[in-house]
Amino acid sequence: MSLLIKNASAIVTMNDTNDVLKNTDIFIENGFIKAIGENLEDKGFSAKETVNAKGKFVYPGLVNTHHHFYQTMTRNYPRVQNMELFDWLKALYQLWRGLDEDMIYNSSIVAMGELAKYGCTTMHDHHYVFPNGTSGLIDKQIEAARDLGVRIHASRGSMSRGESDGGLPPDSLVQTSSEILKDSERLINAYHDPSEGSMSQIVLAPCSPFSVTTDLLRDSAALARQYGVKLHTHLAETLDEEEFTLSTLKMRPLEYMASVDWLGEDVWYAHGIHFNDEELRVLAKTKTGVAHCPISNMKLSSGIARISEMIEMNIPVGLAVDGSASNDCSNMLAEIRTAYLLQRLDKSRNAPSGDKILRLATRGGADILGRKDIGSLEVGKAGDCFMIDTNKLEFSGTLDCPASLPATCGINSQVDMTIVGGKIIFAQGKLLRIDEEKIVSKANTMSNRLREFA
Repeated sequence: MSLLIKNASAIVTMNDTNDVLKNTDIFIENGFIKAIGENLEDKGFSAKETVNAKGKFVYPGLVNTHHHFYQTMTRNYPRVQNMELFDWLKALYQLWRGLDEDMIYNSSIVAMGELAKYGCTTMHDHHYVFPNGTSGLIDKQIEAARDLGVRIHASRGSMSRGESDGGLPPDSLVQTSSEILKDSERLINAYHDPSEGSMSQIVLAPCSPFSVTTDLLRDSAALARQYGVKLHTHLAETLDEEEFTLSTLKMRPLEYMASVDWLGEDVWYAHGIHFNDEELRVLAKTKTGVAHCPISNMKLSSGIARISEMIEMNIPVGLAVDGSASNDCSNMLAEIRTAYLLQRLDKSRNAPSGDKILRLATRGGADILGRKDIGSLEVGKAGDCFMIDTNKLEFSGTLDCPASLPATCGINSQVDMTIVGGKIIFAQGKLLRIDEEKIVSKANTMSNRLREFA
């Protein structure tokens, strides 16, 4: 397999020196970038497929660091639109009790397909809902990723503390620690590929302090480190969560996670809105990461994460859309613009420039996932990228700084093309490897079935 991208008006590399290359080519072979330069065809780089990128900006594929694919089944649900997190979850648990294997496959296709339309090539999902009687749900997500041609970091999430034990979820959605750990080990052995160019990796991800037991958190950390996989959970998202850990566990959320060995370069948290000054210093010292989900945080009235300070303190930060029921979209480009504007809104902090927010969505996400082979356009890196056609009315007068374009001007339309490992998976408004009309029809039928179940 080989692909030549010719005459790109700008290549935003996101390399260590943030180079932006004008009128340049990229040659991708067997999944990896083999050359970047001018007139590569004249230098002997002949490809089976050629794309003319004149008038187009080329960016590294975006990396989404937190999602809940299954929630595409419960988007735009009117009953929860004005709720905050705990009430929102309690209402939606009643729908999610009806999820089955086919719904997980279909919702994963929907979520990842939408992400791909907006330039995302590597997708992390945090799946933690396992209704009694279901099986193989993570397997279905990985199958969906393969069918689409995207990279997936699939979390084996879990809930082990139900309502009868003082937790938030209904007992019908919780599992025992032993069955969670057994399935976690199975998935690691079956799907975790740590090699360069990997298309699938496994993460261990108990859901949250208010839905899992202390023993499960501790045992998951030990299992993850035994196999060298990453750890992920929700943390410091709301003040309700903080109140729960203080009243139930007698500790603040981060203090609690530290007590069960959940700090370090192999750990990242979703949200991280309510960390105090000392806790930010702990994150910086331990290199524990944060997935920033600005639109979800706004919809659920959770607060504004201190991303500007985290960047200045070199805390690892990635960008994420979060679950589709707390965002209603899977659009990383919208997330970039919102993240930029949200930090600008808080005038007490030194807000990052647009190109720094793009970096969170590329290199930042790659670093959090532990990937050195994605996140930038450089020789030796995976051939993951997307293109924006600037020959459009909405981009006139915007060409001075290609690296900040997604943040400052906003790219609300679908990208021109998305490429993963040198293979075009989205172009001319179409996902090339699936029947989108068929998927949409199934998704709507399944979504209606969930509402009837509730």
